[in-house]
Amino acid sequence: MMNYELEITPTGVTLCGKVLDIESQGAVMLKELYLRYVGDYPKFYKMDPLCRLGLVATELLLQAEGEERFAERFDRAVLLVGSSASVVSDEAFRQTIADPAACYPSPSVFVYTLPNIVAGEVAMRNHYHGETAYYVLPSKDWGRIRQLVDNVLTDPAIHSVLGGWIDYTDNETFEANLKIWKN
Repeated sequence: MMNYELEITPTGVTLCGKVLDIESQGAVMLKELYLRYVGDYPKFYKMDPLCRLGLVATELLLQAEGEERFAERFDRAVLLVGSSASVVSDEAFRQTIADPAACYPSPSVFVYTLPNIVAGEVAMRNHYHGETAYYVLPSKDWGRIRQLVDNVLTDPAIHSVLGGWIDYTDNETFEANLKIWKN
């Protein structure tokens, strides 16, 4: 059975052991990847950076998997783990309320102050109805992540988990290391 795994860092992308040829780095790279490999989800431009990373990463991984896309699935869970959660959006929202004289709390920014939004975006786009979660750990710990995945896979209705480490601290410090685990 093929192992599906992806890693995105600010300097490159490795998909199932192969390095993708990309021209840009940092946050600009996510837009390049979106335009080259996805391109059909206009909500991408409204998303915060963590969601953009999650969307691009899962799209690449799911395309490599090659299974039918966008069909209702009750047997796949989305389980993401990171340490920074929604810190980029939290700071952006804080700036909208920092000056009491010019306070304008932005609902479009506020929604992304919830780190589980990225898991929800992935599930909604792909019509997954299994468990969706974003856990916060102090650092990347594959042993703990695997325990979380194994716990989800004990549910007889769940046959696979799309997930792993996804973290976005700033435009030059981010990582997605995702896998598809199957029963």
